[in-house]
Amino acid sequence: MFSVVESRRLYRQVADQMRKLIERGDFAPGSRLPAERELAELLAVSRPTIREALIVLEVEGFVHIRMGSGVYVAAPRPLADAEIAEEAEGPFELLRARTVVECAIAEDAARAARPDQIAILDNILARMAASLENRPVALELDRDFHVAVADIIGNGTLNRFVRSIHDLRLTPYFEKLASYFENPMTWRAAMEEHRAIRDAIAAGDPPGARAAMRAHLDQSQLRLSESFGEEPADSVIPAAWRRAGGQLQTI
Repeated sequence: MFSVVESRRLYRQVADQMRKLIERGDFAPGSRLPAERELAELLAVSRPTIREALIVLEVEGFVHIRMGSGVYVAAPRPLADAEIAEEAEGPFELLRARTVVECAIAEDAARAARPDQIAILDNILARMAASLENRPVALELDRDFHVAVADIIGNGTLNRFVRSIHDLRLTPYFEKLASYFENPMTWRAAMEEHRAIRDAIAAGDPPGARAAMRAHLDQSQLRLSESFGEEPADSVIPAAWRRAGGQLQTI
């Protein structure tokens, strides 16, 4: 039986409930879980929260995600060494934090940028344009761009924040999530969004720089919000799941 989902680290609470159902055998290896939208309705949470929970379960070895097909229960061989720390932030939580901080950083950078600092941004963008097919390099250059924007205002605390929050993208959780939604097309889009940020900073346009950074991070969230694959609209939730979730209280 599902219990009420608590608000703290919501995606972890959802993952815990799903894991318990799988461990006790309510869903056999190879069986398909209900679609994201149906899980979201059963648990009274958002679809991004369901997506974050499913990534946890895949990293731990409980499910396999097949893009365009759905989520399937894996053979019972969870990967203990790939467990995610209880306090780990999810990608949408990190993006919200980045929006609060990095938009303000971009705004201040537009007030203070020197020509040599703009040249650093240009160099990073040129290298990124040549690395769209190479995810590890593109990821590193993406981090370098955001760190270089923070460097412009010369605040060590903010610089460390930007570095550390980008480093979280190197964890198994984020690597798995990125494997579904990052590709040369999304990296090209990110690069063009970076260019808009650079142009506003170079023009000495603080409101424009804030808006460009906000647009970039909003688009980043949209890119991570693609579905793993939905069932047809007339699908029926499996009876086992309905029995398990039928008495769930909303939050």
